[in-house]
Amino acid sequence: MGLADGLAYAEIARRLDRPTSTVTREVMRNGGPTAYRADLAHRATERRARRRGQTASSKAQTAWQAHGRDTEAVREYEEVFTTVMMASGLPKMMSRVLSCLYTTDAGSLTASELAQRLQVSPASVSKAIAFLESQDLVRRERDERRRERYVVDDELWYQAMIASARSNAQLVETARQGVGVLGRGTPAATRLENIARFLDFVGESLVRAAEQAREVLYTGAETTAPGDVTDAGDATASGGTEAPGPERA
Repeated sequence: MGLADGLAYAEIARRLDRPTSTVTREVMRNGGPTAYRADLAHRATERRARRRGQTASSKAQTAWQAHGRDTEAVREYEEVFTTVMMASGLPKMMSRVLSCLYTTDAGSLTASELAQRLQVSPASVSKAIAFLESQDLVRRERDERRRERYVVDDELWYQAMIASARSNAQLVETARQGVGVLGRGTPAATRLENIARFLDFVGESLVRAAEQAREVLYTGAETTAPGDVTDAGDATASGGTEAPGPERA
């Protein structure tokens, strides 16, 4: 395989005449670029194929086929979604749980439903949820039967952006502490000061953009003006002189 030759996923895909997403997914779910072994990946693929045929319950099949969806197409998309989140730094099980929640119409599942869909133990689900909660990527709520459900909704994207901005602010503060320790004007202190200034600007821009775009999360795609999101992004990129976004109660 081209990994040993240092080829990019896109080039490997071109040589194999396959979509880049297929190559990326194959590598990421079989150890990543540094640990991938073709023979092990092949056996893992065979095991997954057998498991799909043996464990898919009629109830699960009915759920997957809601709204006339293609079962296999949905499953493939879920794997692509998982792979992309893994590439962004999210651990595999957390990525699988998040992908499962986002591709569920209700946007919420119980621990047992997640375990059944993902074919993993409840303990694995619990650990993944705890991590995702710490990152403001899911929240818990009780349904009418007092069961605990794990939820993804529109507001969580906004909250995750604000949490990212807070994390940025901590990095800024730490970098500037280093300037005092290392001595202002020294090469190391100058480097840290530049990092602080950069992250400070990015953090402020992120908060402004999140506030401006927040309304988009509550507006149907068919009623959103074509320039709404673009305008917010352009205003941020122009240096932060845009008017404040709409207030929310």
